[in-house]
Amino acid sequence: MIHLLLAVIYLAFISLGLPDALLGAAWPSMYGQFGVPLSYMGAISMIIALGTVVSSLQSDRLTRWLGAGKVTALSVATTAVALYGFSISRSFAMLCLWAIPYGLGAGSVDAALNNYVALHYASRHMSWLHCMWGVGASVGPSIMGYALMGGQGWNAGYRFIALLQLALTALLLLSLPLWRRRDTAAQADGKADGPLTLRRVIAIPGAREIMIAFLCYCSLEQTAGQWASSYLALHRGLAAETAAGLASLFYIGITVGRALSGFLTLKLNDTQMTRLGMALTALGVALLLLPLGQTGAFLGLAVTGLGCAPVYPCLIHSTPARFGAGRSQALIGVQMASAYVGTCVTPPLFGAIAGRISMALYPAALLAILLLMTVMHERLIRITERPAHKRL
Repeated sequence: MIHLLLAVIYLAFISLGLPDALLGAAWPSMYGQFGVPLSYMGAISMIIALGTVVSSLQSDRLTRWLGAGKVTALSVATTAVALYGFSISRSFAMLCLWAIPYGLGAGSVDAALNNYVALHYASRHMSWLHCMWGVGASVGPSIMGYALMGGQGWNAGYRFIALLQLALTALLLLSLPLWRRRDTAAQADGKADGPLTLRRVIAIPGAREIMIAFLCYCSLEQTAGQWASSYLALHRGLAAETAAGLASLFYIGITVGRALSGFLTLKLNDTQMTRLGMALTALGVALLLLPLGQTGAFLGLAVTGLGCAPVYPCLIHSTPARFGAGRSQALIGVQMASAYVGTCVTPPLFGAIAGRISMALYPAALLAILLLMTVMHERLIRITERPAHKRL
């Protein structure tokens, strides 16, 4: 039964990734129909992100009330409805309205699933599950591309992903009995304190450090991924189409790295894996900084992706051991919220700075973010380090 539930969770992580890159893939075909500028995609993204932050911060209360299984099923169902809403939207205002449940559903399921896996499964599963998220994030745009090339339009792409999400919702509902036993144990462990408010979470020793570390990680990942193509084209002199293709080396590095990280966690603990990832990221950024030509830039992006791979899943997985199982859902909720803030704020901020100064600042910006993340992680270790609990 444990392995059957784990298979369901793997499918859920693929499902988490499916919608994440849809808007970017579909927007060139969408904005003209709605009569809005190309830049308006940012408004929809911000609404989704705001909903995600709100639901992440409420994940502790929701999970204690409903349990991780029901929260996951409800969140996936909410996302499915929102995606279907996107497919039938006939105005930009309707898109903005449907973006609200889209974000609320995404934040709840992300925090609930990550905490559940951190509590009940070994670190290798966290790495492999986040690798599965990458698979979903890659498949989503492919489905949208198939719909567009087949003449069915972007509406059909959203509709198809919504149907996949509904199918997963049905599977999750059928799997609820598999979740209940572990949900009950996890809830019992944290009942004494009740749901933690944001103020109480921030007051926990090490909470501020882990929040800043997550903000930095997602700032680094999103800035590296979103601006890689522009860096290669505007600073390294590659053709735009070539730069766009080679920028994917960063994401390939993350996906491959997370697959490999699962095996490395059999020998290394979460702290060691996080430090290894940060060291590899530093090497990748150094390759971008050094005058090694285009080959150095390509290797730098790939190695930076490899370095990023273990950091996010291992930081999440270490949360129950550092802060206690009863507090972990609240901590992971604020970690997710901090991560989404970094995702939303830092890439456009870097774009504004690079536009005024130079795209050559790309590796220096990544290095500055990495240094702050490293400092926060080392402070976190000093505050919270304790013997790790062995998991299944």
